[in-house]
Amino acid sequence: MKLKNLSLITALSACLMSPVLAQAGTYEEAVTEAKASINNAKALNHEWRDSSKLLEKADKLNKEGKSDEAMKLVAKAKKQGDMAVVQAKLQANVSGPHN
Repeated sequence: MKLKNLSLITALSACLMSPVLAQAGTYEEAVTEAKASINNAKALNHEWRDSSKLLEKADKLNKEGKSDEAMKLVAKAKKQGDMAVVQAKLQANVSGPHN
C-alpha cells in the first residue's frame, strides 16, 4: 500500500515539474488535450474548480490574439486535470466526511 502511494506521489510530482507550455502543436490540439484531462478527472468525480474556467479565459485571450498567454492557461488547465486524476487515485481509499 505504501509503495502504491509512493508511486502516485511520484506521478503527482512529475505533473508539477512538467513544462508550463503545452506540448501540443496548435492551440486547438492543446485545448483538446486539456479537455480530455479535465474529463478524466470529472469521470472520477474529482474535477478541480477552476480548470474549466481557465479554458474559458484562454479562449477569450486566444480570440484577442494573445496566443502565448492563452497557451499558458490551457497548459495550466491540463496540468490541473492531470493532478486531479492523481489526487483522486491517492484519495480513493481515504475514509472521512467526504465519503
